[in-house]
Amino acid sequence: MSTIMPYVNAFLVGGGLCALAQVLIDKTRLTPARILVGYVVAGVLLGALGVYKYIADFGGSGAAVPLTGFGYIISEGVRKAVDERGLLGALTGSLTAASGGTTAALVFGLIAALCVRSKPKR
Repeated sequence: MSTIMPYVNAFLVGGGLCALAQVLIDKTRLTPARILVGYVVAGVLLGALGVYKYIADFGGSGAAVPLTGFGYIISEGVRKAVDERGLLGALTGSLTAASGGTTAALVFGLIAALCVRSKPKR
């Protein structure tokens, strides 16, 4: 049973975040873009307050994959860079922390664009 619990926790946390976003889309007039930006900002704020670390420890990939996880990575990168480099770290920390995921997204997007021809909508 202990081998399956990390998967259950990831499903609960990730699914809960996605369900919350769906409720916001359905029940409010917020656009999906604003909800996505709100998730990144919430991840940064919760990371800065030290709360998101506990969510990430419990939820694993379920907390790392949504945009709140991206915001958390940015806040942790800035915190670490400020500790190491001072005020200059506030400008460079987020770029350094998120560069791996951003590069992967760009490379995989490029590969997909090269493999598939786009078609105009009818």
